[in-house]
Amino acid sequence: MDYLDELESESIHILREVAGQFEKPALLFSGGKDSITLVRLAEKAFRPGKFPFPLVHIDTGHNFEETIRYRDEMVERIGERLIVGAVQQSINEGKVMEQTGKNASRNALQTVTLLDTIQAHGFDACIGGARRDEEKARAKERIFSVRDEFGQWDPKRQRPELWNIYNGKIHKGENVRVFPISNWTELDVWNYIRREKIALPSIYFAHQRDCITRNGQLMAASPFLNMDDEDIITNRKVRFRTVGDMSCTAAVESDADQIDDIITEITASKISERGARMDDKVSEAAMEDRKKGGYF
Repeated sequence: MDYLDELESESIHILREVAGQFEKPALLFSGGKDSITLVRLAEKAFRPGKFPFPLVHIDTGHNFEETIRYRDEMVERIGERLIVGAVQQSINEGKVMEQTGKNASRNALQTVTLLDTIQAHGFDACIGGARRDEEKARAKERIFSVRDEFGQWDPKRQRPELWNIYNGKIHKGENVRVFPISNWTELDVWNYIRREKIALPSIYFAHQRDCITRNGQLMAASPFLNMDDEDIITNRKVRFRTVGDMSCTAAVESDADQIDDIITEITASKISERGARMDDKVSEAAMEDRKKGGYF
C-alpha cells in the first residue's frame, strides 16, 4: 500500500464506523474538493448499496454558480438524497440578521441554519471534510468531535482516540461531528483527486474572472459584494484554493489549469489554503469562536 491507500483505508473505516454507531448520520456537502473527496470515499465504503446517510448542503445563497451546478449534477449522477438548508430562510424567519458594511458576509450565518437543519432531521452525526492542517482550531478536533445539546463545541471535552477506537456514545440532544480526512493534507487531497480522476467545479482551475482587490486579496466581482466607487474591477487569471461564500473567499492569481500544475503550485506555496478565507481574519481566534458556537 502507498500512503494514499493507507489514508483511504482509514477514512473508509471511519465512514463505516459512523454507519455502525449512529442512527441518523448525514454527510455535509459544500461542493468543495474535500467534501467531493468524501463522496468518493463513501462510494468506496458502501457501493453497490445506497449511502446510509443523505447529503446536506447549507446554502448561503451567495455560493459560486459553478459550485451549485456541480452539486446538482453530482447528486443526479450518484442518485443520492440531498437536503438543502437555506440561510435565506433563517433570515426570513428573523433568526439571523443580514450583515451590513463593506465586508458583510453570510458565512457566519450558516451556523444557525446548520443547527436548525440538524434538529429538524434529528441527525446524531454530521460528517465533514475538515482537515487538521487547515487551521489551528481544526487541529484541536478529534475525528469523532462531540457537540452538546446546543450544538456547541468545547475542546476540553474531546475524547481520547487510542488505537483507532472511536467513541460515538452521546446523550440525547447531542451530536458528533465526524472528520474522516482529518489526517489528510491539502496536497494529499489533490494527489487523491488526480489518482481517482475526480471531476471538480471549474473554479479550482485557472480561468479569467472579473475581480476587485479588497484587504489585499482578490475577490470575485459579484452582486453579493458590497462594492463602492473605490472598488476597481480588473480581469485577472485566477483560481480558488478553497470554496465558500463568494463574499469571503478570495482567489489566487494562477496559470494552473491542470491538476499536475496545481499540485506543483501547492507544493511551492508558503500560504495555507485558508489564507484565502476572509472570515478567518476577523480575529486571531475567529475559527475557534465560530466552532464553539456550532460552526462546522
